[in-house]
Amino acid sequence: MEQGANLKFFVKLGKTFTQACNVYGNECLSRTQVFEWFKRSKEGRETTEHGPRPGRPSTSKTDENIGKIGKLICEDRRLSIRGLAEITGIDKECVRQILHESFNKRKVCAKIVPKLLTPEQKESRMNICADILNNIDTELIQAC
Repeated sequence: MEQGANLKFFVKLGKTFTQACNVYGNECLSRTQVFEWFKRSKEGRETTEHGPRPGRPSTSKTDENIGKIGKLICEDRRLSIRGLAEITGIDKECVRQILHESFNKRKVCAKIVPKLLTPEQKESRMNICADILNNIDTELIQAC
């Protein structure tokens, strides 16, 4: 902080970056930090706080985005993470985290499926498989 205050003073005196670094020698802040202090001082900012930055919010995991992704998955469960990211305009990693943490879904063969099936889903799958096996058995009997 002390060097930062002194660097502000150097800027007000009209000194250059290298002149400021020569004063401190080996104990000078990094070049990046010195440039940052010079830039802030020239812009008239007195604090080191950046404040809110323009652009995307720091996180996209809002209730609105979670609801939006949940609705899209309910409409078409075959959507990929990349597809969801393109549709919603949210980062792919954030979409993956929302699916993983909020909806307990995992990526399996490029499809988003629930980690654990509900009892109704298990029963439905068992019935479908039983019907398929019965159809195969009847076709084999008719073929013979």
